[in-house]
Amino acid sequence: MTLLNDKFFDSFASSITPTEEAESLPPEIYTSAEFYEFEKEALFYREWLCVGREEWLPENGDFFTTTHANEPIIIARGRDGQLNAMSAVCQHRAMLVAEGKGNTRGFTCPYHHWSYDIDGKLVGAPAMSKTCNFDKKKHNLPKLKLETWHGFIFVNFDPEAKPLVEQLKPLEEVVGNFEMATLRGPDALSFEYEWNWKVQFENNNDGYHANRLHQGLHDFIPSSLASFPEVPPETAGYYRLNGSTHPNASFNPTQKALFPVFPKLNEEEQNRVLFVNLPPSLSLVMLNDVVIYLIMDARGPSKHGLTFGSLFHPSAKDDPLYEQKIKINDDATAEIVAQDLHVDLLVQQGLGSKFAPRGRYSWQEDAQRQFNRWLVDRYWAERDRRRGPSAPITKLHA
Repeated sequence: MTLLNDKFFDSFASSITPTEEAESLPPEIYTSAEFYEFEKEALFYREWLCVGREEWLPENGDFFTTTHANEPIIIARGRDGQLNAMSAVCQHRAMLVAEGKGNTRGFTCPYHHWSYDIDGKLVGAPAMSKTCNFDKKKHNLPKLKLETWHGFIFVNFDPEAKPLVEQLKPLEEVVGNFEMATLRGPDALSFEYEWNWKVQFENNNDGYHANRLHQGLHDFIPSSLASFPEVPPETAGYYRLNGSTHPNASFNPTQKALFPVFPKLNEEEQNRVLFVNLPPSLSLVMLNDVVIYLIMDARGPSKHGLTFGSLFHPSAKDDPLYEQKIKINDDATAEIVAQDLHVDLLVQQGLGSKFAPRGRYSWQEDAQRQFNRWLVDRYWAERDRRRGPSAPITKLHA
């Protein structure tokens, strides 16, 4: 029996009511292989997905590979300096034409030596002259839409997708002064974890646990000072503000900024921490001297990849103690992350239990209700598409 029936989808309505009334989404959406396949169509093949940073490709010919929803992707800077996104799947027999990262003039499939230029155009296909009606122009690597936002690279599988930057305009007022496109940091680290991508996203998104699970490490931004501004429903993300107990607070043993404070931040911004969420793939923790980014890519109902990095003002590298400060910062962050990872694993285990609840929310979890609204809007839209054009359109709860 399929999980994807009207009763199941209609039950989502109780997760998008006001926070004081709402309950969490059904546990099955975190554990079901059938639902993960549904999510591919509802989310990952339609939404803008973060894949990395522009500075990862400083030179023409630079490329890196990644995945989203198990789809292999190449991001490359062409000979004209423009960024391109394309499938890494050879259009002959589905071998991957590239792995890892590097600098190249093009991509040659190691299996049968079909070759593509840096923009994905098929330029060589050995021994195909006897193949009927073979036209190289029809066998280029499939292209994906690509946009950048404050230095982050996003791709979209949907050729009809609305421009990302337009959907993020409501966030400019809170992120603009960080000037993220100019920031730089150490190489990002990538991991794979055995829990659903939404468990990770919800943890990144949760202010309720901060002073509890991370007691002593997170006290300078108390959960009681959290606020959850509303954004227009068409916005491709949302954010949480958290007041701090002192200006220029940061994650290190001093709980004060170790690196240069971003120069355009005003007094109000220097007395809070900003958490920005662009589902389904990017979370930002924006402090006064560092922006921490987490890029997620779903790999199954109980598996996802996570790329973790930090960004600082370019002048931070001028400090002779830069490397030591990076280590201090990383060690402090690692302690918090280790606590989160243990919780995430046990939450995934709990979600598979027959006793897994649809739990109630504290007001300090309003960001979860915002995430639920983002999800349910897209889940219902995909349900409606599958019903056909004559079916009534499901509307979000007011």
